[in-house]
Amino acid sequence: MKNSIITLSLTLLFSVCAIAQETMPSIKIKDLDGNVIEASSIENEDGPIIISFWATWCKPCVRELNAINDLYPDWQDETGVKLVAISIDDSRQSSKVRPFVASQGWEYEVYLDENSELRRAMNVNNIPHTFLLDANGKVVWQHNGYMPGDEDELYELIQKLVAGEPLAD
Repeated sequence: MKNSIITLSLTLLFSVCAIAQETMPSIKIKDLDGNVIEASSIENEDGPIIISFWATWCKPCVRELNAINDLYPDWQDETGVKLVAISIDDSRQSSKVRPFVASQGWEYEVYLDENSELRRAMNVNNIPHTFLLDANGKVVWQHNGYMPGDEDELYELIQKLVAGEPLAD
């Protein structure tokens, strides 16, 4: 029994470490025009990338993306960060995403993960789920949920990342 617990603990530890080193997987997603791309092709020559998994029906997701939207132009100017919003609305609801994004005034890149393949590959169980990728496309931080002020913590991490500082306290 002890050996099973130790083995399980080590497996979990290595899984968590592997997640921390992940890059975007090669999973097909669609843009709002229906064009298919590989998630792994998402890049930013100017710096880090924020990947935010969300859905039209998720109020905390919308609050988070709206809070970032207000600050995003300054964030881009100061750090070169790029935000990519990945909708997990299923194929029955995905037709609502484009008008929803337009009504919010979001100027982010928005993609559709209608079959939740990318969501599963990135181990996203609850939304909003936000990832921060470094300039090499490696996941360096992730956060689940949203509370007002979380965007400030995210921006501090982006600034540290751009400055080459460690993200851990």
